[in-house]
This record gives sequence, C-alpha cells and structure tokens, in this order.
Amino acid sequence: MRICGYRIRDHIRLLAPLFGFITAVWLIRLVLGALGVGFVRMFSVTGADALAILLAAVLIHIRRFGSYPNVVAASVLLVVWGQLLIVLAILFAVVTGTNNIFTAPQFSFPRDDVHHLKHIAGQLTYGIGAGILFGAAMGCFLLWILRMLVPPGSQGRLRSHRLVD
Repeated sequence: MRICGYRIRDHIRLLAPLFGFITAVWLIRLVLGALGVGFVRMFSVTGADALAILLAAVLIHIRRFGSYPNVVAASVLLVVWGQLLIVLAILFAVVTGTNNIFTAPQFSFPRDDVHHLKHIAGQLTYGIGAGILFGAAMGCFLLWILRMLVPPGSQGRLRSHRLVD
C-alpha cells in the first residue's frame, strides 16, 4: 500500500526518532511512577503523541515527504504506537500483580473485577480513535500553515539567492 507514493515502511523510517521519543516518555513515566516522584504527570504519553505528530508534520514539510494523507498516516502510526505502549504497561501490571502509573486508581477507572479490561478497551478504542482524529487535524493544520508560510518549492530558491561576499 502506498500513500502519496510512499510505503508504510518509508513512513516508519521517517518517524523512527519520534517512535523513540514516545517510548522514552513512556519509560520515564513508568520509572518515575515506580519511584513515587510527584511530577510524573509532566510526562504524558498522550502529550508525547501530540508533540510527535506536530514534529512529523514539520518533517513531512521539510523533507517534501508527501502531503496531508502522509500526515494522517503518521498520526495513525504514532497514536497506535503510544496506545499500544500503554496497553503493554497495563498488561505487565496485571501479569505481575503489581501496580504502575498506568494502573493507578487516580489515572484509571474505579476498581472492580474487570477494571483492567475496561482500561485496555478504552485505550484501544477511544484513545486510538480520538488521538488519530485530533492528531491528524492538528498535524494537517500545521502542514497547511507551513505550506502557506514557506511553500515547498521556495526552500531551494531561498538558498540560491544568498549574497556572496
């Protein structure tokens, strides 16, 4: 499957540093939560997803990597990755019988027998759905602004008109 001439593998290659960024935020949140640090709320996987989508839109513009459908594809890939990391943390807590920041009562549903299943279902449905919709809209809007301010073909012209001493 190709999106504006680029395969999914090409998208993953472009977004690899952003996948790493989201993973790093996820790990920091897990470690700080385990240590009981109070400012763990500053590290949000959902926030990292949003920032990664904005950076993806900038990368798509700078590298001339397609258009708006590529931003939507990047949004899908980044949001799904972030939500899968959260689900992995919840599953790890269930399997080991421990709590982590993603299963803490203040960040999750009230305790009952199917508490973790509801949380996982919420991440895989609402988390992914809303994340993709808002992320794609935000990323496409940023790409539109970038294209209005710096049209894709003007970057080369700007370099060729430099003054030479």
